Amino acid sequence: MLLILAPAMNARAGVLTPDKLTIRKENEMGRNFDRLIRQQMSMVGDTYITDYVDELVQNVVKGKRPMPFKVRSAVVANPLLNAFAIPGGYIYIFTGLIQDVTSESQLVGVIAHELAHVSQRHVASRLEKQGKIGMLTMAGVLAGIFLGMAGGSNQAGAALMAGAQGIGTAAMLQYSQDDEREADHVGLNSMIKAGYNPEGMPQTFEIMKKKHWFDNGRQNVPSYLSTHPGLSERITYLNDRIKRMPKTLTERKDDNAQLKRVQALVRSKLSAPDTALGYYISKPENTYTALDYMAVGVIQERLKARDKAQIAIEKALQMAPKDPLVSREAGIFYFKSGDRKKAFQYLQMAVIKNQRDALGLFYFARLQAENDQYKRAAENMRKVMEIVPEDWEVHHHLGMILGESGDQFGGNLQLAYAALYGGNKGKARYHKGLAAQLAKTPAQQEELKQFDAVFSEWTKPVK
Repeated sequence: MLLILAPAMNARAGVLTPDKLTIRKENEMGRNFDRLIRQQMSMVGDTYITDYVDELVQNVVKGKRPMPFKVRSAVVANPLLNAFAIPGGYIYIFTGLIQDVTSESQLVGVIAHELAHVSQRHVASRLEKQGKIGMLTMAGVLAGIFLGMAGGSNQAGAALMAGAQGIGTAAMLQYSQDDEREADHVGLNSMIKAGYNPEGMPQTFEIMKKKHWFDNGRQNVPSYLSTHPGLSERITYLNDRIKRMPKTLTERKDDNAQLKRVQALVRSKLSAPDTALGYYISKPENTYTALDYMAVGVIQERLKARDKAQIAIEKALQMAPKDPLVSREAGIFYFKSGDRKKAFQYLQMAVIKNQRDALGLFYFARLQAENDQYKRAAENMRKVMEIVPEDWEVHHHLGMILGESGDQFGGNLQLAYAALYGGNKGKARYHKGLAAQLAKTPAQQEELKQFDAVFSEWTKPVK
């Protein structure tokens, strides 16, 4: 719910014929790929996580020469150490990568490397050389690679590529050694200009190399390391280059405070709960921070150990009573436990201190609805919708709130959006039909037209 935006499986495909892949076509292709990727994979919707990652991405962008498109980031809810960038300026960071780095510079190193592939147009150049390109082929190849990178079924990933007649075409997404060398050096330059320690890049590659043995069973679909070859050699030449740099660069210190907050969320909410709990059990409790206790509370709640969860949450509150993130997680815990008074206290504190906290505001609006404060609940849920406009569950709860308040037209229209973004076109048409029967004003007719436009855009073939 909101923390993860579920995939909607309804993509189709057309044909792209880029003899010369113009910037306009590259942007269009990026948008189409992004839509397909979001229909295939679960994306993180918690703004505590996504805003942090996007800030790092934009920091790197500022350290690069201007690119002819806006760079957009997304976080994929998946435990593997991976990242991926596509033409048009779209970059995807896996939660496993966020969780396993030990410094901000390490995370930035991968971001900078991936953005260099985009700015140097490594994939785009290959597409230009292919002549007439079936978008079904490219979409299938990309989806197959992503499923493979995400630890999905080998059969599912391979079937997508084979069904798209794209096994051979997948080679165009295989970066060459020259591509990798250029991306390493261009990426290293941009992360240095952005103010980060260059040692972060080879350090992350070392982490990936050490963990590669976990991937040995997945051979049918390319992993990160198979699409980014020569890692050992690259680590060596990166370290050699860094040794020649001024010490002022390699002595740069990261402020990892925000990274640790995000890692606590990723580990407690998006990792396997038993594994996550084991991580915290292995730490001496006398070293615990408020974030550690908060994370343990979240994990114990996921494991249905409510009493243990409450003890941990209360310890977190004692250590950091004014921390908006701790307050938010406490509020969510008490909301799920049925303690409306405490839930209101902590959720209100959280959303006042962080007005972009979509998850906190989501639960606060639901709490207001349960207290029959429908007008305020609808206002706050609409604020959430502005932050995460394509989250099906936000639209669902807004629809329920509007319906309970007596606005049957608005309720059905929002349920139509919820069904559309959830991948159920039939249900979307059904609720849109109910809304159409209830429409009585020109403004309502205009809202129906807007829905039709979104429906058409969301379900049209990829071109």
